[in-house]
Amino acid sequence: MTLHNKILGGLYGQALGDAWGMPAYFDIEQTWKTYGWITDFLPGPADHVVHFGLPAGRITDDSEQAFSLARAFIQHGEVSLAATVEAIIEWYERVGGDASPYVGPSTRRGVQALKRGEDPHKTGLWGDTNGAPMRVSPVGLLHPGDPIGAVEDAAITCIPTHNTNVAISGACAVAAAIAVAMIDNTTLDAVIAAGMLGADLGRQKGRTWIGPSVSRRIQMAVEIARGPGDELARLRELYSVIGTSLSVPETVGAAFGVLAMAGGDPKQTAIYAANLSGDADTVGAIACAIAGAWAGIGAFDPAILTKLDAVNPEYNIHEIADGLHAVVEKP
Repeated sequence: MTLHNKILGGLYGQALGDAWGMPAYFDIEQTWKTYGWITDFLPGPADHVVHFGLPAGRITDDSEQAFSLARAFIQHGEVSLAATVEAIIEWYERVGGDASPYVGPSTRRGVQALKRGEDPHKTGLWGDTNGAPMRVSPVGLLHPGDPIGAVEDAAITCIPTHNTNVAISGACAVAAAIAVAMIDNTTLDAVIAAGMLGADLGRQKGRTWIGPSVSRRIQMAVEIARGPGDELARLRELYSVIGTSLSVPETVGAAFGVLAMAGGDPKQTAIYAANLSGDADTVGAIACAIAGAWAGIGAFDPAILTKLDAVNPEYNIHEIADGLHAVVEKP
């Protein structure tokens, strides 16, 4: 499988999981009572506290930030703190971040401090929520087969808004998993192991903060996902034991859980993430970015790609993939 196909898979996976999970409610019982089972792109329901009014197939801040970062890295030719700050502020201004209902608390606090001219090495010292892992997929895509390099660059992208060890741990888990997923014929277990390694390495970086081990939460989630019971019972267990809130160990752990439960299939991963509920778009974006990088673009139903392109025309995913590929291949 070509490198370009895997980059495309990772980018479309990010968008797929994000848009598929977008309409889910935060409460699993409410999601199941309303939809029964989410098996397609659905619009944001009118009573959703964050995603009300969004059309079916629409991505949210998870992918918007990831794609903004990717474009900045392409323009700068590398992952850097300057590119990260530029991308996050540009996205925030474009979506009207001060009034947007879906800008996360750590991101909002960090960006507002950056706009006041504060030192980006200090603006993220209180950022402990899941904004860092949800947007980090381009870093993994830029480091095929190099999880250590992915960890180092992932940590850089956390500095302006999420410079705590728990947030960095989650971002490094995702970036390292994607880096290993880019290797042809690698196993899903190797991808998960890379995520746990990345989590442990990332936990050594940033400001020491409150939070359980991301790598242990990944391990627990995978054990539940591959354990006894039907898929509904295992999703309930993931929701109850691992959690799907804005907490980084919960979000990242749950993402690896649904990834394992689906055997790495991008669409099935998106289905499980959406029906898991909670912060489903973020869980889905993370899990499906990994699945897409592992399985490649050939694993996607063309109708899904067409829908994502049609509803999100301002994000030319093929163009972004071309740019990331050129950065990887540059001498």
